[in-house]
Amino acid sequence: MNAGGHGTDAPATRLIALGNAALMDGFSMIGIETVRDATPELLEALLANLVRREEKAVIFLERNLARQAGPWLTHVRARGGRIIVVEIPALNAPADRQSQVDELLSRVSGSPPPMPS
Repeated sequence: MNAGGHGTDAPATRLIALGNAALMDGFSMIGIETVRDATPELLEALLANLVRREEKAVIFLERNLARQAGPWLTHVRARGGRIIVVEIPALNAPADRQSQVDELLSRVSGSPPPMPS
């Protein structure tokens, strides 16, 4: 039985977090695969491997790493589907929660960006 409990032989979705070591401690404590002090090059290699192997994954990506988009991150974001990228704020900037999607929606709708809390 797969992780979803549906009785199929479909491979489980990988949960992977990439960011600074201190932030990754919390993710590893709850059983999520972590890459401590990840670099943009390491992120690109991981994404290329996931795409080529057609794996399903949810990637929790520290904001500063998410803002250094390489070709594979750009491809995954544009393609959607098997790999979902979720941006998370850095420990030293917890109020910085606005993602690139939020910024795009604000520009398209003409709404001002939300006030920081």
